[in-house]
Amino acid sequence: MDAEKMQWTRRPLDCKVTAQTVEITTKPHTDLWQRTYYHFRNDNAPLLQMKTDEKFFSFIVKTDFTQSSHRFDQCGIVMYLDSENWLKASVEYENESFAHLGSVVTNHGYSDWATTAISADVKTMWYRLSRREDDYCIECSRDGIAFSQMRVCHMWEGAGEISFGIYACSPEDSSFKAVFTDMQMTPCAWKAHDGQQPDSCK
Repeated sequence: MDAEKMQWTRRPLDCKVTAQTVEITTKPHTDLWQRTYYHFRNDNAPLLQMKTDEKFFSFIVKTDFTQSSHRFDQCGIVMYLDSENWLKASVEYENESFAHLGSVVTNHGYSDWATTAISADVKTMWYRLSRREDDYCIECSRDGIAFSQMRVCHMWEGAGEISFGIYACSPEDSSFKAVFTDMQMTPCAWKAHDGQQPDSCK
């Protein structure tokens, strides 16, 4: 993928984009979140995305967040349709001991947050976002080879043309440089389900 052909949704003040590498320096108090639990809404994180109407594909990227050092600093993948319909996955810095590897799915203005604790020593992560029509799979990897499933989700408004790519933000009073490399779009690596058959209509 040529990152220079991607488009900004809210361009950051400080960034560098080449065909192979994207660097985003986050601005304080930027985030993506809608309503659930915290009862606030933030929709000002910078996003670099491309559009597609392809129904079956995978998007892979490596993230480097070595400079993150403040609570909730994050960078990762995103599929942003509008302020109330999007998904993201990232590592969020928590403290010197651990971070949160997690994902957020937002449908019709309500976000969830699924996380697991990982060592704060982890400073790089690969992600793979796969699409099968209006269903999506998010995976992560430490080496870009062996991927582990983070979640499977449905996007209520995700059946047509979509926008997907990368993001970085700092929800609190902080800033860091996020680096994205090795972006590629491939045939869908998320294979059709081969287990229990769908319920038949009677």
